[in-house]
Amino acid sequence: MQTLKERLEAAALPYREQEPLAGHTTFKIGGPAAVFVQPADEAQLCAAVALCRELAVPYYILGNGSNVLFGDKGWAGAVICLAGMKGGVRREGNTLTAPAGLPLSALCTAAWEVGLAGLEFAYGIPGTVGGAVYMNAGAYGGEMKDVLLSVRYLTAEGQIEEAPAEGLDLGYRHSIFESNGGCILSAQVRLEAGDPAAIRARMDELMGRRRDKQPLDKPSAGSTFKRPVGAFAGALIEQCGLRGHRHGGAAISEKHCGFVVNLGGATCADVLALCREVQQIVKEQTGYTLEKEIRVVEC
Repeated sequence: MQTLKERLEAAALPYREQEPLAGHTTFKIGGPAAVFVQPADEAQLCAAVALCRELAVPYYILGNGSNVLFGDKGWAGAVICLAGMKGGVRREGNTLTAPAGLPLSALCTAAWEVGLAGLEFAYGIPGTVGGAVYMNAGAYGGEMKDVLLSVRYLTAEGQIEEAPAEGLDLGYRHSIFESNGGCILSAQVRLEAGDPAAIRARMDELMGRRRDKQPLDKPSAGSTFKRPVGAFAGALIEQCGLRGHRHGGAAISEKHCGFVVNLGGATCADVLALCREVQQIVKEQTGYTLEKEIRVVEC
């Protein structure tokens, strides 16, 4: 790790040591990262990844931290955070290209401002563009695969390539990036011309539905469990009488049973224990197996 820090300094790549990860996730949970790198642009991102690979230092690419649960001991390697990277949205006709670290809501707003429709479903999803592609984020009947045209990414071998959406194995909360070791750099979406007023109205409507139904006032990582075939996780959890059920500082939301929330001082261990309890009870009472949607990242 010392060699990595020396190489980062020599390359003028900004980093911090023992950075608390709780401050970089929406769950507000997580121990420190041994090295926390914040590249300013794509070139610095590629350089940081290359150094970690060269030195065999484990690394984790972090966006907005909205779907991540870091372990209480933190991360013994390097966390490379895309939040704050420079770069805006570029338009070519009905297509928009955005850097991976851009908040997804900013891309939605950019589309509305130029009268392009199709991303309204994504407004309010708290992640980055890269994170949305990585997990094929979706809501209210839409998914990223519905609008995604292509992705530029850094391969596991260190080459920059571009791939069409059809080649990314996009499925329910899944993409090829979960297994190919690639680091998403930017994404291009294809939209349709629309009425800005109608686009804005739809965005506001969906945001209102989020505020009404989701516990946005408490730290969480969004929907905790994937939707099982033939049912809804939140409904199954409520059916089992688990609304408000808690373990330590973690609890099933009183507002929406599909969310585990941090009531204050929750640990990763609290969240995982609660998830195990919920999974066991739901399996016993309904026969459904719940799979976590949140990404658990531990040493």
